[in-house]
Amino acid sequence: MVKLHSVTKKYNNVLAVNNLSFEIKPGEIFGLIGQNGAGKTTTFRMILNLLPPTSGQIDWKGKKVSELNRNHIGYLPEERGMYPKLTVEDQILLFGRLHGKKKAELKKELSYWLEKFELTDKRKALTETLSKGNQQKVQLIASIIHKPQLLILDEPFSGLDPINAGLLKDAILSLKEQGTTIIFSSHRMDHVEELCDHLCLLKKGESLYTGSIEMLKKSYGKVNLSINGPFSADELKKLNGVVKVTSEKNGYRLLLKDEKDAREIFHYVTKNGFIEKFSLEYLSLEEIFKDKVGELHV
Repeated sequence: MVKLHSVTKKYNNVLAVNNLSFEIKPGEIFGLIGQNGAGKTTTFRMILNLLPPTSGQIDWKGKKVSELNRNHIGYLPEERGMYPKLTVEDQILLFGRLHGKKKAELKKELSYWLEKFELTDKRKALTETLSKGNQQKVQLIASIIHKPQLLILDEPFSGLDPINAGLLKDAILSLKEQGTTIIFSSHRMDHVEELCDHLCLLKKGESLYTGSIEMLKKSYGKVNLSINGPFSADELKKLNGVVKVTSEKNGYRLLLKDEKDAREIFHYVTKNGFIEKFSLEYLSLEEIFKDKVGELHV
C-alpha cells in the first residue's frame, strides 16, 4: 500500500504540492489528474524518492519510501528519453539489467511484451528509426520488463493513436491482474474513467477530491438529461433547474443543477408533446474535471 500523509513540497517560495494525503491499495489502478502544473509530476517524484517532501511522509508497505528497493518500481516519465543508437532489444535489456534481472530471464519476458505491443519485427531495429508511438511502447516495456510491484506512468497515452492506446490499456489491465499497483496521470479523462478504481484530482498542488469515480459522480449533483421532442432550445432553457442546453443530432442535452429537477421537467414535456427520448445520466469525468478546475463556466 502507498500512503501519503500531509505531504507538502515547496521550491523556494513556490508551493508545488500542499498537504496532500491519500492511500493506494495493492493491485489498484489509481489516477492522479489535474492541469499542467497541478503538481502531478512532483508528487510522482516524491513517491519515487527522487525528491524529498518539504514536510509530511510517504510510505510503501508500511515503510518510508527512502527504504524502498528501487528494483520493485517501474517508472515511465512524461519526458521521453532513449538511447537512439541501441536496438530495441538492447535498450530494454539494459534497463532490465539495471534493475538486477538476469539476461536469460529478461529475454523471455521481452518476447512476450514485444508480441503484446506488435513490435516483434522491430526487435533488432535502432530506436531512432521507430515512429514516435513505437518509441513510446519501447519505453513502456523498459519500465515493466523487471516486473515491478509499483508502476508509475506519467502521461502514458500521450501521442498514441487509438489502436496503440487500446494496446496500452490492455497491458495496464493485465498488469493489474498480476497484482501490480499502478499510478498514472493522463489528460484523457475517458482513459482514467475506464481504468481507475480511485483518483485524486489536483488543482494548484491541492486535492479537490480523492476517492472513487463512482462516488464523485453520485455526489457531484449536476447531471445530464438527453431529450428528444417537439421543443425549442429557448423553451427548455426556461425550465426550472436547467443550467445549459446544448443542441445534438437527435434532440437536446440539458445540464441540470440536480437530478431531482428531472421529475418536474418530465411532467412538463409529457404534458406538452410526444417525447422520443428522455434519458438521465451522471456527468462524465471529463465534464466534472473541467467544472472542478474552472474551465467549464455553468
